[in-house]
Amino acid sequence: MKASALRYATLHMVRVTHKTCWSFIRLHTQDGLVGEGEATLTGQEDGLLAAADRLVPLALRGIRTDSPADFATEHVPVDIRDASIVSALDQALWSLHAQRAGQSLAQVLGVRRLQVPVYANINRRTELRTPEGFAASARAAMEAGYTAFKLAPFDEVNTTVCMQGHGLQAMHIGLARVAAVREAVGADARVMVDCHWRFDEATACQLHESAARLGVYWIECPIPELPGNILALVRLRRQANALGMLQAGLEMGVGWDSFRPYCEAGAYDVVMPDLKYAGGMHQMQAISAGCASLGVQVSPHNPSGPICHAASLQVSATLDAFDMLEQQFDESPLFDAMVRAPFAPIADGQTALPHGNGLGVALDEAVIRQHATRPERSWSL
Repeated sequence: MKASALRYATLHMVRVTHKTCWSFIRLHTQDGLVGEGEATLTGQEDGLLAAADRLVPLALRGIRTDSPADFATEHVPVDIRDASIVSALDQALWSLHAQRAGQSLAQVLGVRRLQVPVYANINRRTELRTPEGFAASARAAMEAGYTAFKLAPFDEVNTTVCMQGHGLQAMHIGLARVAAVREAVGADARVMVDCHWRFDEATACQLHESAARLGVYWIECPIPELPGNILALVRLRRQANALGMLQAGLEMGVGWDSFRPYCEAGAYDVVMPDLKYAGGMHQMQAISAGCASLGVQVSPHNPSGPICHAASLQVSATLDAFDMLEQQFDESPLFDAMVRAPFAPIADGQTALPHGNGLGVALDEAVIRQHATRPERSWSL
C-alpha cells in the first residue's frame, strides 16, 4: 500500500453548548486525503493548544500513513493534554491508513462484532436538573432505541460536603433523580450512576445500599481515583457486588500502566478507557488485552463529539472483553450536523458502524467555521 506524505495540519475548536467545546485535528496529505481525530478536553483548551504546538509539528515530519502506530508509540504522553493531542493525531493517522487501504478502521484493526451495544449518557442533555427533567431525558433516549441509561445525579455532593457530615442529605437529592429515571425506563433496563469522584468511602457505602434498592447496574467513579484509595475502591467493589451491582471507573486513564494497579488489585468490574486520552489505538488494545487477562470488562468512555464517537464505534467493534460503548445522547444537533448525520439509528440498544472508509464520517468545514470558538490553528511543513 502506497504511503501518503502529510502536507499540513489544522486544529479546530467548536463551541457546542455553554458546557461543551469540541476540539478536532485534521491531517491533510499531499494527494488530498484528510484524516481527522478528536482531542476534546473541555475547560483545558489553552493546554490543548500548547500541547498541539509542540506535538503536531513532530507528526508532520517524516510520519508515514502506512505505519500509523509509530507516532503514538514513540511519543508517550506526559499528561492528559498531551494524551489528547497524541490520541487525536493517532485517530487521524489510522483513518488515513484505512482510507488508503479502502477499508474501515474496524476492518484494518480486525472486526470482532458488526453491531455495537451502546448506552445513552443523558446527563448533559438534562438542563432541568430535577427528577422530572432526568426522567424526560431518559424517556427520550428510550424512544430513540436505547435500553441502557447513565446519569450523573449528585450535583450537590462533593468530598468536602461528605467530610463535613452532610453527604447523606445531599446524596438523597440525587437519589430522587435516579428513582425518577428508574420509573421512566422500567425495571429491566440498565441504569448506571456516575458519581464523578464526589464521595468519600463512608458515604459511598451508604449510597450502595440505596442504589441497590433502585436496581442500579453500576456505580461509576464513587471516590477519587488515587493510588492511596485503591484498597478503599476494592472494599467498595466487594460491597457493590454483594448487593448485585458492578463498579466502574478510570475514564481519565492514560495508557495501560495507569489502569494496571487498579485492575490487578480488583478495584473495578468495568474500566472505561477513553480513546481521546488513552494515548492511541495501541494503548486501547493493550488496555483491552490486559483487562481480558484479569477478567475485567471494557466499556469505553465516550461523552464526546462525532469524530471520537465514530472512532470509538470502530474500535469497539475490535476489542476483547468489550461490554458496551457510551454515547452522549442529544446534547446538541451539531453532533449530527457537523458530520452530515451518517450514524445508524439505535435499535434494541445497538448500532451499526458508519459506512465508508476510515472512520466512516467527515467533518463539514462550513459547520466548523460557523461555530468555531477560536481561530483555526494550522501547521505546515
